Amino acid sequence: MGIIEICGYVPGAIGRVTALHALYYHKNWGFGLYFEAKVAREVGEFLSRFDETADGFWTVCSKNVVEGSISIDAINAADEGAHLRWFILSPELQGRGYGNRLMERAVSFCRMNGYRSVYLWTFTGLDAAKHIYDKFGFRIVKQEKGTQWGKEVLEQKYVLRLS
Repeated sequence: MGIIEICGYVPGAIGRVTALHALYYHKNWGFGLYFEAKVAREVGEFLSRFDETADGFWTVCSKNVVEGSISIDAINAADEGAHLRWFILSPELQGRGYGNRLMERAVSFCRMNGYRSVYLWTFTGLDAAKHIYDKFGFRIVKQEKGTQWGKEVLEQKYVLRLS
């Protein structure tokens, strides 16, 4: 795979982050076009208003190809907390510590910016991600059936209190 580094935005990041999500969630959860379009739209919208002093966007790259990502969306940080989004790794990088490195980068960024909390939405069954959320101190605060990803799942809201 070559040299692997943590970067910010690189050309093609929107498409690659979208593709990583679309391929993983289609293969493992049967998500389809609705989900892929939602990820593409939301990642694009986020990066078009990206403020490097408040928001975070990190990628794991090999030869300038995005193999993973994590983001902090601070648009509502003062009220709801910072929103952790688009946390994913390619199958080739899973289990090699890059998820921990991305999460450390995101949580450290939130602490440095003085955010009171960080939250994320996920759903049951994503055990590798849940392990990382638990390890970093995130706790489930809400759980309910929902369809925000285009298919009914048991959605979970996790929160990490920072102050």
